[in-house]
Amino acid sequence: MIRVLIADDQELIRESLKIILEVNSDIKVVGIAENGKKVLDLLQKTSADVILMDIRMPELDGVQCTKAVKEKFPDMKIIILTTFDDDEYVFYALKYGASGYLLKGCSVNELTSAIYTVMSGGSILNQGVITKVVKLFSQMAQTSIAPKIDGRNVTILNRTERNIATLVGSGLSNKEIAEALFLSEGTVRNALSSALSKLNLRDRTQLAIWAVQTDLSNKAS
Repeated sequence: MIRVLIADDQELIRESLKIILEVNSDIKVVGIAENGKKVLDLLQKTSADVILMDIRMPELDGVQCTKAVKEKFPDMKIIILTTFDDDEYVFYALKYGASGYLLKGCSVNELTSAIYTVMSGGSILNQGVITKVVKLFSQMAQTSIAPKIDGRNVTILNRTERNIATLVGSGLSNKEIAEALFLSEGTVRNALSSALSKLNLRDRTQLAIWAVQTDLSNKAS
């Protein structure tokens, strides 16, 4: 059973998401919260696997709540709920450890698929958000608050790991990478895990950003 906590400042959205998700026999909504502070309170007494986290909430927004949750519960999966004009908020949420984001108004299938994806260790990324995040990194590199992701030498990775990292940087899923490189999904998962370990990166999001920042597409073979 996948335990989901819903955080959104709009009651209609909270209740609608609860109804939609609990149609699935293997998903249970264990709590709903109107702000980030309530999320932290609920996690003191309720166990959850995934949080659907609104970005803009009163008292404690989704970005700061993501940071607080990941510091205390590093294995918690967080999916950001956002709108088209929340790019900078999405960037910070990813930086703090969110597994990806969904646009409000996504389909029911997209929502449930996203939950299953993060529970299997995947991230909800696409080329559009990666491009925006990298652009924000470049802008912030001019300031003292630039994110600290090491630009490790690509020779640390073997050929397969470099090629996989390149495709992660292009927003491809494990299945798409496996098809592109004629590998099994298991091989892709193992190589991805090895690359993260070698580079001392936390997750797929950081690997994607690292691949783009280091212009890995011009180095992979």
